[in-house]
Amino acid sequence: MTSATHGQAAEPAADWKDGKRYLWLIGLVVPLLPPTAIVLHGVTGLTALLWLGPLVVYGVIPLIDLAVGTDAENPPESLLRRLEDDRYYRWCVYLYLPAQLVGLVWACAVATGGGLTVLGYVGLALTTGVVAGIGINTAHELGHKKESVERWLSKIALAQSGYGHFYVEHNRGHHVRVATQEDPASSRLGESFWRFLPRSVRGGVSSAWRLEKARLARGGRPPWTIRNDVLNAWLMSVVLWGALIAAFGPTVIPFLVIQGVFGFSLLEVVNYIEHYGLGRRREPSGRYERCAPKHSWNSNNVATNLFLFHLQRHSDHHANPTRRYQSLRHFDEAPQMPSGYAAMVTLAYLPPVWRRVMDRRVLAHYGGDATQANVQPGREARYGLLSPGSVAA
Repeated sequence: MTSATHGQAAEPAADWKDGKRYLWLIGLVVPLLPPTAIVLHGVTGLTALLWLGPLVVYGVIPLIDLAVGTDAENPPESLLRRLEDDRYYRWCVYLYLPAQLVGLVWACAVATGGGLTVLGYVGLALTTGVVAGIGINTAHELGHKKESVERWLSKIALAQSGYGHFYVEHNRGHHVRVATQEDPASSRLGESFWRFLPRSVRGGVSSAWRLEKARLARGGRPPWTIRNDVLNAWLMSVVLWGALIAAFGPTVIPFLVIQGVFGFSLLEVVNYIEHYGLGRRREPSGRYERCAPKHSWNSNNVATNLFLFHLQRHSDHHANPTRRYQSLRHFDEAPQMPSGYAAMVTLAYLPPVWRRVMDRRVLAHYGGDATQANVQPGREARYGLLSPGSVAA
């Protein structure tokens, strides 16, 4: 694939074409994983095929990333508006939702049909959870947009995982506090994923509730109202899960719980790797410096970017939250992951391996000065810091 520095394109604007235009449809492979696994299992009888989702996420995508490589090409600035207005790209995202819901219903029917072993039941639940987790990324793309219909579609995509509060916390919490100690979704240097996970889950829920309660209070409304975007998003999960339980009976409950927990855990492991150890300096005024490309880990690995709608161009997303995925740009100054997110999530599950790979990259990013990093409290001595007060958040 070709590459270009930020602000440049591989070709003059008049001749430039999006080489990935039709490849974005690859993202729709994900919601087809449960039906594909069910059909393959039905044809072959192999229980292992019901584990297709984890196999694709942890095996197939990283291998494709390795084989295909990276693409740092940026669209010409003069064409960004035309690219943003091309509705084809929107439909690549919209179509994820009906496929997601069809796959969920089909998987629930098979899981409660009595023909699966425990291993098959769990495997199908995890495969369905992959769809829920990457569905949160689809919700992420939609939730930042100005059109109300897209924001509501975002909440629908979150219903499967029960993670509707993400709609509030990510947009109005994480984007304000990113790469600071105050942000539950920004992991710290020396913090393991397993310590980060409960902190981020608890912090995300409580932060979303506080933000929405404060928003409603400014309008003179109580928090217990359907206008509360946390409550109405959670209500969608209640309706969806309630309908599935009514249709398939209580035996579907463990299936829904497994897929939901695995789904939002996939989101959280991606949260973990996106800002690991990166810190924003506090200005003399007491405010944090403006969020910049240097505050997000990026990757241009093609396969993961196609499956995650350019989520790996995370720096531009933080600089321009409403910008659509097809227009997100590569920044040379943004720190780069050694591989795509799909491979890095596996490393994140193994804290000693993760620290060996990433800690030196964080320190190198700051020229060896750990005071500029976002360090886990209690881990200061490991990085040559004398006290928590010496950390620059």
